Amino acid sequence: MAGRIRDADIAVVRDRARIEDVIGEYVQLRPAGGGNLRGLCPFHDEKTPSFNVKPSTGVYYCFGCQAGGDVIGFVRSIDGLTFPEAVERLARRAGVTLTYEGGGTTSRSVTSQRQRLLDAHRAAAQFYVEKLHTPAARAGWDFLTARGFDAEVAAHFGVGYAPSGWDELSRHLLARRYTAEELVLAGLAKQGGRGGLIDRFRHRLLWPIRDLSGEVVGFGGRRLADDDEKAGPKYLNTPETPLFKKANLLYGADLARREIAKRYQVVVVEGYTDVMACHVAGVATAVAACGTAFGSEHVAVVRRLLMDSDAQRGEVIFTFDGDAAGQKAAMRAFEHEERFVTQTYVAVEPSGLDPCDLRLVHGDAAVRELVASRVPLLEFALRGVLARHDLNSTEGRLAALDAAAPLVNRLKDRGLWHRYAVNLDRWLGFLDEGFVLRRVAEHPSAPAPLLDGPGRRPGRGRDPATGAPAGHGARGAAGANAAPDEPALIVERETLKLALQHPGLAGPMFDLLDPEVFTLPEHRAVLAAIAAVGGVSAGLAAVGDVPTWVSAVVEGTPHEPVRRMISALAVESIRLDRDVDDRYVAAQLARLRETAVDRRINEVKSRVQRLNPVTDPEAFNRDFGELVALEQYKKELRERGAGAT
Repeated sequence: MAGRIRDADIAVVRDRARIEDVIGEYVQLRPAGGGNLRGLCPFHDEKTPSFNVKPSTGVYYCFGCQAGGDVIGFVRSIDGLTFPEAVERLARRAGVTLTYEGGGTTSRSVTSQRQRLLDAHRAAAQFYVEKLHTPAARAGWDFLTARGFDAEVAAHFGVGYAPSGWDELSRHLLARRYTAEELVLAGLAKQGGRGGLIDRFRHRLLWPIRDLSGEVVGFGGRRLADDDEKAGPKYLNTPETPLFKKANLLYGADLARREIAKRYQVVVVEGYTDVMACHVAGVATAVAACGTAFGSEHVAVVRRLLMDSDAQRGEVIFTFDGDAAGQKAAMRAFEHEERFVTQTYVAVEPSGLDPCDLRLVHGDAAVRELVASRVPLLEFALRGVLARHDLNSTEGRLAALDAAAPLVNRLKDRGLWHRYAVNLDRWLGFLDEGFVLRRVAEHPSAPAPLLDGPGRRPGRGRDPATGAPAGHGARGAAGANAAPDEPALIVERETLKLALQHPGLAGPMFDLLDPEVFTLPEHRAVLAAIAAVGGVSAGLAAVGDVPTWVSAVVEGTPHEPVRRMISALAVESIRLDRDVDDRYVAAQLARLRETAVDRRINEVKSRVQRLNPVTDPEAFNRDFGELVALEQYKKELRERGAGAT
């Protein structure tokens, strides 16, 4: 495809993919009065239903965990998809044909080809599962049972068996009218020396590899004839194909995604059987790379699964052996550590057992204990560096300190930088924190001066919101088109720009805004103009495209000053150095609500301070309870708005 999905098409998808039907596939919903439906929240554990769906507005909201959004946001959160993936899935479900801006469209031939390749993989997976239950698959069952897996576990993971014949799968699929070219393109077969097809997988135990939507896109095969090296490598994966991009796939992610979203945890293991063992043992957040080392593309997949944000509430746990190979793997993982916002850990099994063998020898509890015994990835990497030096000599300790300094200096969090530098002093036995702090800060790897004086942290750095030097005004950071410098007014203006320029992303969540969240009368006037044409969702669906939408909003108000402001907002640059996406829109909406909550907090706080809890306990308790609830709501909004800049 080319370009982004048209906003008009997004609006049509929202309209036709009825939120109550989509959510009803995941949650048992019951009428709750007022046109609402209610059920148990799928995003957190609860006994009393607090998850509400309002079909008339197309919005869901949980009063327990504050999860909320529209039907696209729900599919994103529940299945760990990107925004375009969620729209495309709902479009297929609702029978909506999507077009893309920038002159690109979805080619029918490409779509047809991709679907046929997916269908071929689905048929192949079923074929392999059926073959696992034939006498020829005895070696496959021996492999599984020797590792503690029974038929139920094999079925859960879709494990199958590729027969030893040269072309059994090929003949099976050709008989179902798939072409030889399609089988080769899919990586299921290859051309033989005499022009016929040869199955890629023969006499192997097979694991289907699925994308996050649950579609089979490839296979991983384990050789069963260990004494026959002519049978190829021990593990063989599908080659790179239009469907199978191993750098973007994590085995088990389709099965783990809901537990990952619930626990905010991803456990990265090294093999297919390790994933199986973890899930059976109760660690249902385990995934594995597919025939390649964990890389930068995998980081992006994990962040999507975790809905990674500045809240830093999630954790990524890598499992490695305690030997040299494990140390090397940990250092490879550390190369990507700074790309995570969530915390990263290592779970090490000192005796060298992988999770599969650990479960076999010591049981399910040992696997859970392995994950629970995690240590921070940086600490693991640092201790590995220190272990390569002679710490019994002064020269060795200094060399170890200099070798560890680049790892510490990669930390962006100044507090963590300080704590790990202090830890180095303790681990190395210098007992001189000031010396170690200076040595690390003065190392060539240090990105900027880290010390104001001996052993002291700097008083000023960069503004955490804008990245500009401390004290740098909002106007300087935003450029000439900025609104007044007050942060609240900037957020108000940015939100209105998003509603006008990206209405398909703003969606019904914008339409739910109370006018009181806007402090300037002219901002409330623009909101009123948008409401006058039916709001963002209904208005855009009625007109079909963004230019017509903006014109309709302009024409919907008789006040010339408001018309001018709408036109200005429609052309003013968005305060973002990347493409606008739904996360940025959601963050701005959260920040806007946060400023309104701040104002309410100040009002209630002032009232509480004037009340006497002894003479007027009822009013005091009522207002104090409201203050506590507002503070909690503000905290949630702040977490959602953290990723806006």
